[in-house]
Amino acid sequence: MNSHSVQAGRTGHRAPLMVNKNRLWGSLRELALIGAYDDEATGLQGVNRLALTDEDAAARNLVTSWMKAAGLEVRVDRMGNIFGRRAGRRDDLAPVMTGSHIDSVATAGSFDGCLGVLGAIEVIRSLEENAVTTERPIEVAIFTEEEGVRFGTDMLGSAVAAGRLPLDYAYNLTDSSGRRLEDELERIGFKGEADVLTSPPHAYVECHIEQGPILTKEGFDVGVVTGVQAISWLKLVFTGQAAHAGATPTPLRVDAGLAAAQTIVHARELVDSGRYGELRATAGGLTVTPGLPNVIPGSAEIVFDIRHPETEQVSRAEAALAEYVKTLSATYPGLLVETSHMARTRDVPFDPRIQESIAHSAEALGYRYRRLISGAGHDAQEIAALCPTAMVFVRGEYDGISHNPREYSSPEACEQGVNVLARTLTTLANTTD
Repeated sequence: MNSHSVQAGRTGHRAPLMVNKNRLWGSLRELALIGAYDDEATGLQGVNRLALTDEDAAARNLVTSWMKAAGLEVRVDRMGNIFGRRAGRRDDLAPVMTGSHIDSVATAGSFDGCLGVLGAIEVIRSLEENAVTTERPIEVAIFTEEEGVRFGTDMLGSAVAAGRLPLDYAYNLTDSSGRRLEDELERIGFKGEADVLTSPPHAYVECHIEQGPILTKEGFDVGVVTGVQAISWLKLVFTGQAAHAGATPTPLRVDAGLAAAQTIVHARELVDSGRYGELRATAGGLTVTPGLPNVIPGSAEIVFDIRHPETEQVSRAEAALAEYVKTLSATYPGLLVETSHMARTRDVPFDPRIQESIAHSAEALGYRYRRLISGAGHDAQEIAALCPTAMVFVRGEYDGISHNPREYSSPEACEQGVNVLARTLTTLANTTD
């Protein structure tokens, strides 16, 4: 990780900068209407706003209009990442950056990513209303396809911006209907002309809902995030032999569905074994073909999400899973298994100085805070390759459930997190070394 020197500076005003809670909440509610749907499972309104769909385009247009109204100079890069810049007294200095994403999974709530973007815009509004100037510019970022559910690679826009993934690779990714990412960017009018981000910011701070239960259960107001777990998305394709379910004797079957099911069970056994510490493995995608009750599956596909605070433990778990799959091929002669990585990111520790700046902001505001690692992936882990980075976590209700219409953080919790963001950004933006 880059270890640029970042020190706390003076904010230039006596009273702490506080954001407008009601306006922030109104922005969150209005954005949630774009892509809204009635979720039968929960009886609640959810959000379905996949990256680069018409719904995403509408959301982008709305949020960029708010950025411009707040006085930000907006540019769009060739990856569709959006940046809004507020000038500083010294525009020759690298900016302090903040932001997140506004794309969603298909069964989302209203806060994941959106709080980080709309909270950042609310900070800019408050700076303007209070006539607060900063030495450095402040930039608000909206990154493309953070969720990765449409084009198969999470944190995609920020990974391209940070240089981990090439632009051509991203352009040629396709969705389940075969639509290319570059074509979809052009279709919705967000294939910008600006170069993808290459100049390192001075610092990056992202505000995000926790997506977990720790802050609420332990009675803390905000979280100071110490880093992000290693994440691997692993695709396994099993090819067996489709045959009649009644006429084919069990010893003669090459059942791809059975092999896939056994692999899922084994992944859970690895987790439960305790040999891999805080390992998490989820078979979030499973399909069998032809998918008929009276036909033995001829093929099956699993997409695993494997996570751990240490990259090496993810690698160990992947190796153990690969060894198990080899035994299945021996058990079922004729079974073929192909394995590929859809996405893979290392664990990312965040910058201690930025963590301290966030902690000092929380203390100054009288908020109880706790340090914790992020179980989810975020754009911050990509931007950490460019500059000192850390995150502010906001507590959530209902055990912090996320990627679900039940996802909820109260207006007060959102206000607290964004107040910490405002103070931290203002402090960092007044450092000149």
